[in-house]
Amino acid sequence: MRRALSKPHLRLVGVDDGAFRRRQRSAPLAAVVWSSPDRVEEVAIGRVEVDGDDATERIVAIVRALPAVDGVRAVLLDGIAVGGFNVVDLHAVARRLGRPAIAVTRRPPDLPRIRAALFRYFPDAARRWRRLRRAPLLEVPTSGAPIFAAAAGCAPEDAVAVVRRAAVVGLWPEPLRLAHLVAHAAGVAAGSPPRRRPRKRPRRSLVQPA
Repeated sequence: MRRALSKPHLRLVGVDDGAFRRRQRSAPLAAVVWSSPDRVEEVAIGRVEVDGDDATERIVAIVRALPAVDGVRAVLLDGIAVGGFNVVDLHAVARRLGRPAIAVTRRPPDLPRIRAALFRYFPDAARRWRRLRRAPLLEVPTSGAPIFAAAAGCAPEDAVAVVRRAAVVGLWPEPLRLAHLVAHAAGVAAGSPPRRRPRKRPRRSLVQPA
């Protein structure tokens, strides 16, 4: 990883989910291969079960299917859950793809509220909670307010360096900004609302604030 960071071009994959309605059984999932400083090399779209347990499998599958994946140095995720509370196993993603997996968030999650929601709504809450808590949260310095990341498959300082290197415009990693746009468009095309609306049941915003 440190050798890759020393090179002029760093290739990363950004993964994010898109908007979905409560009655929908699945949410859009987008992956974008990005090479610093400004090249988009590949885009893929898939689906992930809303509040399900297939996030890890779906992310691994969509990244593996990308033709440009060979030179990818790390996988960036917008939060550690997709499709509501479909929690990603960061360590499994890193192990199965053979690359670091780094989940990025704008603010520290409200852990007591997340835990309460998990144990209220999910029979397998203990397992989801362990996945959420397994990777410690790292503070990523920026030119403004810090952002935060959890990582598997690399040293903490390397994860911070990757996130900072990917933020070429503003504070947010460019692969995640692009993946968000693609996933958002896929969600709207599938009939989901153009913006996430408040829900009676806590969902993704608890894990990855918008």
